[in-house]
Amino acid sequence: MQITLTEAANFRVKSMLNDEPGENLFLRVGVSGGGCSGLSYGMGFDDKVMEDDQVFEQEGLKVVVDANSAPLLDGVTIDFRQNLEGGGFTIDNPNAISTCGCGHSFKTAENAGEPAKHCDC
Repeated sequence: MQITLTEAANFRVKSMLNDEPGENLFLRVGVSGGGCSGLSYGMGFDDKVMEDDQVFEQEGLKVVVDANSAPLLDGVTIDFRQNLEGGGFTIDNPNAISTCGCGHSFKTAENAGEPAKHCDC
């Protein structure tokens, strides 16, 4: 499994990690059901690695993905973009056959997920 964080995303995550209390924190990336398209991306900080997690390091940043999310995230590129309205992370997923307008949810040919009843895009 491969996930790529651009230089901007890596820098932003490391900056955010420096502001977090706690030790041994890392970036956890995953997928859950929901969103407009059926599957939603999730990113956050964690300090516990589960037995079936996939762990890798990119430019000094530890990234962990759970076993269920790994096939859906293989080949993903995570970027961070800053604009006049603020900034945010974007995800380019080559596995997605459909995405919602805001880019926070998707579906793949193998997994359509469970779309939310109401979408806030």
